[in-house]
Parts: sequence; structure tokens; C-alpha cells
Amino acid sequence: MIENPKAPRVRRVAALARKKDRQQNGLFLVEGPQAVRELLAHAPERAQTVYATMGNEKWQFEVDRLANDAGVEIERVTDEVLAAMAETVQPQGVLAVARIERAPLGETLSQAKLVAVLHEVRDPGNAGTVLRAADAAGADLVVFSGESIDPWHPKVVRSTTGSLFHLPVAVAPSLAEVVEAAREAGLGLIAADVQGEDLSPADR
Repeated sequence: MIENPKAPRVRRVAALARKKDRQQNGLFLVEGPQAVRELLAHAPERAQTVYATMGNEKWQFEVDRLANDAGVEIERVTDEVLAAMAETVQPQGVLAVARIERAPLGETLSQAKLVAVLHEVRDPGNAGTVLRAADAAGADLVVFSGESIDPWHPKVVRSTTGSLFHLPVAVAPSLAEVVEAAREAGLGLIAADVQGEDLSPADR
């Protein structure tokens, strides 16, 4: 069991709340029972380590089973250690460190039928909501373009409630690159803008 909240390993995990450290290490935080369950159930190959407190909650047995089935290491930690690792103020007993996986834009678009593109979306809650909606709609890919928030920001990951592990995510430096790649893939384009005009029923 890890008991020292100031241990180097604890600090390395906590550092993944920062974009710079996520990019340097290719890793990100997955916090809370729901998100960790979805990671282990749908993308176990991306899970590096699960950190969990001791307890008898139902979700703890489920997380243990999924991790063991996938061969993912489980480290027991104290409440103080988990609090030091987590980005949330009140962590829910478990978090995982997972590998960032960026989908290749052109290759993934060429096989996609429905794609959601977020351009300049900086609010983590909005980003997570769109990603969840894309998952529910059966999208084949979600693309974050321009200065959109990092898809692997802890608040985005929590907001997706696990949908992040259900479909590929790509990042593009510009919307123009996404549009060009989508056209090359033969995809039609529909844009929504909060500053745009509302369409009449006849135009929809």
C-alpha cells in the first residue's frame, strides 16, 4: 500500500493534471468509479495502473474484477494519497492512469460515416457533453480542432462519464485541415454556430 502522499510516484501521477506533463508522458488521469470501469471494460489495453482505496463498496469489487481480468496492476492507497493524486477536491475512491491514444485523422475519417468536430471549444463540460452525445448517436470519431480544450484534461474525462473510451478521438491544429480531410473522405459537412441564424422548419 502507498501511504506517503509526498512520495515521488504520487507526485508523478498528480502532475498529469497539467497538460505539459500529459503531453510529455503520453498519459492522463481517469477519476471515479464510472470512468475507471469504462476504461477497464472498453479500453483495458490503455490502462497503466489503477489506484484504489480499501473498502467494501460494490463498485470496488467490480473494478478489481475488471482490472484482474485485463491484467492491469492495482495499487492500494490511503485516502490521503488518493487526494494528493486526484485533480478533484473529493475523489471517489479510485483513479487510473491511462495511455493517451490519438486517432490518425485522415485514416479514421476515411472509414467514418458520422463524425463530430469541436472547434475552439474550451469549456470542459461542453466538450464532455458533445462527446457523450456523439457516442450516443453512434459517431465513428470525435475531432478537437484549433484551440479546443485538451480532450484528456481531467475535467473533460470526468464529464464524458466513460464515453471517451467508446470511440476514437483525434486532434487537429486547424478547422481547415479537418474540412479538407473530411471532403477527401467523401463526407458531407454540417456546421452549427451559436452566432448563426435559426433555420425555419422549411429550411431544415
